[in-house]
Amino acid sequence: MTVSSAVDLFDRLATEAADEWAAYVDHTFVQQMGRGTLPVASFRHYLVQDYLFLIHFARAYALAVYKGQSLDDMHAAFGGLKAILDVEMDLHVRLCAGWGLSAAELEWAPEAKATLAYTRYVLETGLRGDLLDLHVALAPCVVGYAEIGTRLAASPSGLAAGNPYRSWIAEYSGDTYQEVAAGARATLDRLAARGMTEQRFPQLLTTFRQACRLEADFWQMGLTRAD
Repeated sequence: MTVSSAVDLFDRLATEAADEWAAYVDHTFVQQMGRGTLPVASFRHYLVQDYLFLIHFARAYALAVYKGQSLDDMHAAFGGLKAILDVEMDLHVRLCAGWGLSAAELEWAPEAKATLAYTRYVLETGLRGDLLDLHVALAPCVVGYAEIGTRLAASPSGLAAGNPYRSWIAEYSGDTYQEVAAGARATLDRLAARGMTEQRFPQLLTTFRQACRLEADFWQMGLTRAD
């Protein structure tokens, strides 16, 4: 039985994976960014790895363009690709310049194990599955950063002048990125209405849970500055 178009697939996945979702969006790294107490070295390490991460996520959205079954699918995937290349990567270059890191240093840095694990998981999921599988694997990152940005912006010190991470928080809580996340949620619902069955949901939930765990591992990598 195909699931009704009224279903909000992201909310259902996040609810069913509540423990993994909370461990990701409320990670110690995130909490410390909101308070402005995250060690600078941890943030710098994260910025470098997140830049490399985004390169692979751009490839994932290019794969989504290829896997699209309609022009609507392809336009939606292209929107995600453009957001990464024109919004998020520009943000990282600007942020990193402020922390003394050049674009060349970012692009040629070695990938940490957590970066390899997460990005290859998403790409492998997309290669072996269909468009819905791929977008479910992408969703914790795309939608999660919007939720984290909103939460931190609403916290007492998130956007305070003394918080060194306020630029990051402002970007992900801002209208431009919030629209990107809303578009990702709408794409999930459209794909679910077209082809998701109740029998398929447990497999999608497994993908979502694993992506959340890998997101939490990515924060932990930044916190401990692991290679």
